[in-house]
Amino acid sequence: MATNRTKATHPHPVTELCEEGGRLYANALRTGRIARADVEPAPCLMEYALLHPDPDDANWLRPVPASVALAERLNPIEREISERRRRSIELADAFEPFMALSAQATAPAHAITVLEGGERINAALDLATAQCRTEMLTVQPSGNRPERGLLRGLERDRPLIERGVRIRTLYQHTARYSPEKLAYVDQLSTGKAEYRTIDELVERLIICDETVAFIPTRDDQQVALELRHPGLVRYLIKVFEFLWDRAVPLSTGAPYETAPDGITDIQHSIAKLLVEGHVDEAIARRLGMNVRTCRAHIAKLATALGSGSRAQLGFLIAQSGILNKDH
Repeated sequence: MATNRTKATHPHPVTELCEEGGRLYANALRTGRIARADVEPAPCLMEYALLHPDPDDANWLRPVPASVALAERLNPIEREISERRRRSIELADAFEPFMALSAQATAPAHAITVLEGGERINAALDLATAQCRTEMLTVQPSGNRPERGLLRGLERDRPLIERGVRIRTLYQHTARYSPEKLAYVDQLSTGKAEYRTIDELVERLIICDETVAFIPTRDDQQVALELRHPGLVRYLIKVFEFLWDRAVPLSTGAPYETAPDGITDIQHSIAKLLVEGHVDEAIARRLGMNVRTCRAHIAKLATALGSGSRAQLGFLIAQSGILNKDH
């Protein structure tokens, strides 16, 4: 009965593996096996086939390699992508005769269009990417991206690459530690797709062929602006290029290395935002990490500078001169 109660309150998607499940799976990968009794607190490990019985001893379980587990979950997504791509081609063919008429009918008054609701936003993005012929620029701040979002991203980006469209995407440095984003990038890693990371990004941005840009206007991503004013689009391209030139290719090593003063690059970024007066939640959001991780970095920063309080930490950051250094 206890096991049934555990399962009744435990279910969750495999993309949101619980903390206990993640810890036990990691231990199993490190040691090569784990006692069956030890995984009772996390039945999800068996339900999602992350563990399988040890053929030599029924009391033990062996872990499925992470690469194999990930591939098993991506395969059905790939199949669904193929089917949706077929449907998108049919729709594109059906609307192709009207594309030129639609472009001619676009008046200057519609240079800025408000898009309300996820369906309308996605429909506008689908149309813009279907018409994109040379380059798409995207800024994607870090965050938990559901499997549905991953699928839609693959649906949009893969046909672009196959048409020879260049894609440049900016993530935050924290994306380097996201298995979902790394798997997504691996699906599209070609000479036409480039990915870089930077410490801080503010909002999402998508630009197609230097003619149309999309930006959100609400945190819940349910209202966006479609911008076709040439001046606005050119300005946003300059913003993107400014960030791109300062970003680090995703293919290089992790940028969170410790500087000679014992403080990592990410802690320097946090120090700058602390001095500017931002609270923990705002700092975490701007740097693309959860609040707990942000606070752990703040604690390490305080220890490195010998601070005993939050107020003293701001003073010591300013006094230390670390923000005046080029990192």
